[in-house]
Amino acid sequence: MSGEGAGPRAGGRYLLIRDLVVSCAIGVHPHERLGTQRVCINLRVRVMDEGRPLGDSIANVVSYETIVDGIRAMVAGEHINLVETLADRILDLCLANPRVLGARVRVEKLDLYPDAAGVGVEVERSR
Repeated sequence: MSGEGAGPRAGGRYLLIRDLVVSCAIGVHPHERLGTQRVCINLRVRVMDEGRPLGDSIANVVSYETIVDGIRAMVAGEHINLVETLADRILDLCLANPRVLGARVRVEKLDLYPDAAGVGVEVERSR
């Protein structure tokens, strides 16, 4: 068919963080308040592609280091009741950067059920 592939292509740039495992004080049950649990975080962040060369400079991109450090600081803080709350806070962290157009985060508790690899929530938000 003529016209296929012609013109601008829809696309984008995505920052990925896969299988970040952190210890987190999380949960609503009394036994969950006694210590930490392993939580796995997966994140896909759509970032603005400004159509200009990046110049091989970290100043021109959204840094995954900044996001990972922010998540680590977040889980090192106060007890969080819900995985949904942690997911929302991670999205807030990402969307605080004006170059971020949207993000999808999955937060899973890894050790809750011996017959499940993980249980949790996936949330997506965009501007």
